[in-house]
Amino acid sequence: MGTKHTEAAGRIEPYTHPAAGWGALKYVALNLWRERVAAGKYGTLFAQNQPDGFDCPGCAWPDREHSSTFEFCENGVKAVAAEATSKRVTNDLFSRYSVTELLAQSDYELEQHGRLTAPMRYDAVTDHYVPVSWDDALALVARELKALDHPDQAAFYTSGRASNEAAFLYQLFARAYGTNNFPDCSNMCHEATSRGLPASVGVGKGTVVLEDFEHADVIMIFGQNPATNHPRMLGELRDCARRGATIVSINPLRERGLERFASPQDPVEMITLSSTPIASLFLQPRVGGDFALIKALAKRVLELDDAAVAANAARVLDVAFVAEHTTGFDAFTADLRAESWDVLLAESGVPRAAIEQLAQVYAKGERVIATWGMGITQHKNSVATIQMLANLMLMRGNIGRLGAGLCPVRGHSNVQGNRTVGIEERPTDAFLDRMEQVFGFEQPRHHGLDVVATIAAMAAQKVKVFVGLGGNFAVATPDTEVTYAALRSCALTVNITTKLNRSHLVHGRAALILPTLGRTEIDERQGVPQGVTVEDSMSMVHVSYGINQPASPDLLSEVAIVARMAEATLGSGPGVGRDSLAWATYRDDYARIRDDIALVFDDFHDYNERIAAPGGFHLPVGPRQLKWRTASGKATFIPHAVAVDTPIARARQRHGDKLMVMMTTRSHDQYNTTIYALDDRYRGVFGMRRVIFINQADLDLLGMKAGDWVDVRSVWVEGDDGAERETVRRADGFMLVAYDIPRGCLGAYYPETNGLVPLASVADGAGTPTSKSIPVLLSPGAMPAGGGR
Repeated sequence: MGTKHTEAAGRIEPYTHPAAGWGALKYVALNLWRERVAAGKYGTLFAQNQPDGFDCPGCAWPDREHSSTFEFCENGVKAVAAEATSKRVTNDLFSRYSVTELLAQSDYELEQHGRLTAPMRYDAVTDHYVPVSWDDALALVARELKALDHPDQAAFYTSGRASNEAAFLYQLFARAYGTNNFPDCSNMCHEATSRGLPASVGVGKGTVVLEDFEHADVIMIFGQNPATNHPRMLGELRDCARRGATIVSINPLRERGLERFASPQDPVEMITLSSTPIASLFLQPRVGGDFALIKALAKRVLELDDAAVAANAARVLDVAFVAEHTTGFDAFTADLRAESWDVLLAESGVPRAAIEQLAQVYAKGERVIATWGMGITQHKNSVATIQMLANLMLMRGNIGRLGAGLCPVRGHSNVQGNRTVGIEERPTDAFLDRMEQVFGFEQPRHHGLDVVATIAAMAAQKVKVFVGLGGNFAVATPDTEVTYAALRSCALTVNITTKLNRSHLVHGRAALILPTLGRTEIDERQGVPQGVTVEDSMSMVHVSYGINQPASPDLLSEVAIVARMAEATLGSGPGVGRDSLAWATYRDDYARIRDDIALVFDDFHDYNERIAAPGGFHLPVGPRQLKWRTASGKATFIPHAVAVDTPIARARQRHGDKLMVMMTTRSHDQYNTTIYALDDRYRGVFGMRRVIFINQADLDLLGMKAGDWVDVRSVWVEGDDGAERETVRRADGFMLVAYDIPRGCLGAYYPETNGLVPLASVADGAGTPTSKSIPVLLSPGAMPAGGGR
């Protein structure tokens, strides 16, 4: 990384310490202080991820010991502190500030106002939010939904923090209303996983459990930064490294957390200021080069097997596994043999020697786990990349074996569970058939809208009511100006939320903010505490009970809000079909919801009984038992060509070497769209966010230097009508930071750079915005008025 320098906007200072350690404990204390968490609530941390406590509202990494007394991490503390804060948003804030004035505040400033305390309605005459009763708020929702010409004029967005119970009730309500319009956060992160893996292995999620990490001898980590996004994963990787497993980091950015890690739970490391090396091999593909790299690995593994056959040595391929459990192998290997090494090396950006070194590591591994994050999923070719990774793992039988398998690591704590219980805009006929059998009303059968399609439909006035169950839709989505205009064109926008964010300020002609309980808070109905369940990244389902008093007596749970919204819109009563749905019963007894989930999904049988066990239960994943729910009944090798005629390639033809490819990323003091603070200490950025990471050689090429301020414009060729034209999107005022990143590649934080991502630029076959593959040009700029914040 470049040398230390300081601006009025903040400072850049290389970080030389291991990840976590005393730095993490310092920031734990700082976040508790910043959020003004009362000392009496510090015990909340020790109830996190415990059998009689609550599940972390942060990431979806599973718990190693569900009965330990120390199962939280720095980012988990930030999420809990944000809920347990003593700061409150009351009508006083909304009377002091108009919506226009609040819009001028940063995302960090909005977060720092604290917890919402009562429902609010937008008053267009005064441009202020004003108090509204729950009855009147839900009556407004019902009126607007009933006034639509067709149910598909409404869209029901879901954040990955929603519980299984809330998500299932939400989809039940929307389908009873008559639509499959379920844009959700999966559409923007791991949708390529959900769409790519079923054709390969028959399931759209991971095939490993946490125990597999105890037996793996090689772990390949693609496009993932665990130290920031899944800190508890580092503890698992530390144990793997200590027992001799080889850990490989494959990422354009060489992240500090995968270099060295000091566990706050290890007294020796803390007292001696020592740490554990994590990854022993680092490969840095160019941004978007993962597909070519993985295909090159597969080609090299095939060459190693050819050499073994020629020498009459032990095979590198698991020929018995391939013969018994797979199909399509011959076509796949023919495609590998025909692929040009020159193309693979050029497109991956990785030297052949490094590829051969990784191929040797993979070929010698007896039990290999491949993990990945959004560095893999937010590209045009992300589905093909994930299927190529499945191909690589199938070649050596690394699926369905103890200590081996596929491990997509999800973001929010229940993003996977939401999809499992029915938040799906493209539902299967089998699921809809079962819904009809259980609930007695005809299900909408046509596919609904995902996130990108919902934005386009709102912009075209085809969706007029938007309901958001959590999240920050306006900030999480691409093409910011287009998204803002689309939301503002709605007749009504509704946001169910715990804290104020920008999506509440970019709203329809009518708008509601409906405050809800957080996961840390006691949810009691008729004197009985209610628990909610989530599914982690490894298909474990466990129950969560809050322990803090609610931030306000006017808060309702997500389940209660959805149930009351459904009752206001659809009614409730005796009879057959949707009119017989007992919304009030669901609202008062979440066990009833779980009973009905079990009626719809066989894998949830005895749901209420099974969550009573510490740690919950594991949903069966077919490939783990060598069961393949594919068309052929076997795992399928799927060949893909290296795409060379891409939007980025065409942009480079127009603009030459000055064309850079930008990837968006989180800072360390950020979780998804929530900005907890303005530091990214592992990357050496303090007190600022408007930075761009760039290779020193590219600075020289552009005639610029670290510390310069630049403007960014993305270039996108529109040509659906046959007439190509280049459109430009801008983001101004970013400081250049010299960094260890491949030539021609840039890194920057989102949401500040989301506006550079064209709405039409999505993953083939998944619809995920290509937030990791943005062709951009840099030009001299100036520090913005607010500095680099």
